[in-house]
Amino acid sequence: MTQLEHSCTRLLVYKPPRIAMALLALAGAIQLISPANWTTLPPLLIAGAFLFALGFGIMIRAWWLFQKHETAICPTARTTTFIVEDIYGLTRNPMYLGMTFMLTGIALSIGSWPFYVVAVLYAVILNHVFCPYEERDLLEQYGNEYADYTARVRRWI
Repeated sequence: MTQLEHSCTRLLVYKPPRIAMALLALAGAIQLISPANWTTLPPLLIAGAFLFALGFGIMIRAWWLFQKHETAICPTARTTTFIVEDIYGLTRNPMYLGMTFMLTGIALSIGSWPFYVVAVLYAVILNHVFCPYEERDLLEQYGNEYADYTARVRRWI
């Protein structure tokens, strides 16, 4: 295992919402010490609010399905139900997609580069750390059923 792979694997001990909050705090701190004044154009503010609300709705819908099926929501916990219905028929990672939309909506609304960097960095972390980990685990647990699902439904959108 390379040093980068080891570092990425260590991220699994943190839950994605905590990573998002830490990245947002970092972006806020950078913006506070940044000498530039940031202004947001009204259309971007509206688009950001819309994208945030859409992301929140997607995330909550996926969370509700996990609650309905009484399965673990934590990315490192073993699932008890393989959900393929509803929003999971459109994307394999609706919670991650929703949170990425929310961070992008915040970036659009605030309009400063640290928040854009956070949205991209968060998506990269999810795509290269959490998604592969979960996919290996689900493939091991559900075999061909999961492989067929991944052939039908995209990781993101």
